Amino acid sequence: MGYSSLRSCIDDLEKNGFLIRISKEVDPNLEMASIHLKEFENSGKAILFENVKGSKYPAISNIFGSVERSNFIFRKSIKKVKKLIDLKMNPINGFKDPISSLKSAVYATMALPKRVSFPNDFEEIKISEIPQIKCWPDDGGAFITLPQVYSEDVMSPGIMNSNLGMYRIQISGNEFIKDKEIGLHYQIHRGIGIHQKHAVENGENLKVSIFIGGPPSHTFAAVMPLPDGMSEITFAGILEGRRFRYALKDGYTISTDADFVICGEVSTDLKPEGPFGDHLGYYSLTHDFPFLKIHKVYAKKNAIFPFTVVGRPPQEDSQFGKLIHQMTGKAVENEIPGLKAVNAVDESGVHPLLLAIGKERYTPYNPTRAPQEILTIANHILGTGQLSLAKYLLIIEDENAPDINNKKEFFKHLLQHVDWSRDLHFQTNTTIDTLDYSSKELNHGSKLIIAAAGKKKRNLLTEFSPYNLSNKFNSQVLVIDGILAIDGKGSIEELIKELEKYDTTGIALITFVDDANFVSEDFSNWLWVCFTRSNPSHDVYGLNMKIENKHFSCTLPIIDARIKPHHAPVLTR
Repeated sequence: MGYSSLRSCIDDLEKNGFLIRISKEVDPNLEMASIHLKEFENSGKAILFENVKGSKYPAISNIFGSVERSNFIFRKSIKKVKKLIDLKMNPINGFKDPISSLKSAVYATMALPKRVSFPNDFEEIKISEIPQIKCWPDDGGAFITLPQVYSEDVMSPGIMNSNLGMYRIQISGNEFIKDKEIGLHYQIHRGIGIHQKHAVENGENLKVSIFIGGPPSHTFAAVMPLPDGMSEITFAGILEGRRFRYALKDGYTISTDADFVICGEVSTDLKPEGPFGDHLGYYSLTHDFPFLKIHKVYAKKNAIFPFTVVGRPPQEDSQFGKLIHQMTGKAVENEIPGLKAVNAVDESGVHPLLLAIGKERYTPYNPTRAPQEILTIANHILGTGQLSLAKYLLIIEDENAPDINNKKEFFKHLLQHVDWSRDLHFQTNTTIDTLDYSSKELNHGSKLIIAAAGKKKRNLLTEFSPYNLSNKFNSQVLVIDGILAIDGKGSIEELIKELEKYDTTGIALITFVDDANFVSEDFSNWLWVCFTRSNPSHDVYGLNMKIENKHFSCTLPIIDARIKPHHAPVLTR
């Protein structure tokens, strides 16, 4: 059995040396977030804030701040979850090891939620009594950063058809009526959007319950990328080894293990939400989003408020991705034929950059060794769940491919094998992540697939002597072998005109940035700047550019990764 509450988890963390307590009064306006960020940066412990200014409830953060701590929390179930996933992916294994498979099947009974009575230890409170935590100076107000937002499809109601997602909740500021309205920000391609659409079409108001706290499996389940039609509630039960307990009250589903529960209806109107310091390392700006008209708010008498701080990765939420990969293993690769490995690059904010390795199996007689099957794989990736939000997808064939987690070696391999006359494949006027401001329009942008296969085509420059460019351009720095960063006040057109005069042999990619020295200091800086500050259709240029039969080609691409006027501000403390 797992934890029955957040408090039981906290007690276990403290007993085993994973937690520190702060007893002095701490201000939820920026101070708590600052303490959290320092602790996380130092690979520190979970933090229990016992005395939160303006609230009677203590708060906890950094619970999932390391893979070690997450593995400890789920130590009793993580192997069983992996076995269940493997059994689903490879049913034949059930015949090879029937005893182990039977145990896994018995464990899966924990997936069935359990209806219970409404708890006696819940008291009705107001939103303003919850810790009002503001993480970044220009945030629009206080936010709930670890919510479990529960909704059901009115066309197919019931807890087994529910969606449990993590969408930020603004609880103060802007035009929200105090204690009566809160902001509900959900991004594109999220399950709650389907539920709201069906409710509107059916002439009904969508009832939503927001759970905060409870067993840690409930929080993790809210970020787990599960297939449509599979309830996160069932996954929470399996992961915790304890059935999800719920009650019904006033037509709302209540998690009886949660520390706080907010019930309300999603308004058909919109109100401004944000700004909010988000996980790409920028503020997501103020936009009109749905909001929740509050029905009732409940809290346990001994409730503890969990929160996290998001910002430029890696942060605590980055550990979710590592744990998901650890649990699911090759689930995505098994779903897509020919896909050998995939890596959503955390340093770039996850969705802006996806690396992949695929197989070229069907045309061994192809003399050009041009990408073929890996292009099919790339299109499959961009049609799969949250991977569909990828903005740049870089895919190489598996022959002599490096470890996909070694990002420097991956880029070197790609740049050695890519053919810029054929291997750039754009998708324009399509959807991108709601939090990505590289485009001028919300949810709207472009994608670029770069597919490299075949024989090595170039050697990459390892040492660089700067070109004699005009004074409109300043620093010229080699980021890694073959990647050149240039900064300056000139235009991209002027830069191209000047560079076309020089021999660029050994340079395979140029990035035009605001600070070339910054991006060359650490490869993670380059990954962040290059892929969060560029929209492929608008910001990818090249030497000797041409378009033939709608296909863009060049001899050397240049990505304009400078900050543009429409970009969101960078997060600073």
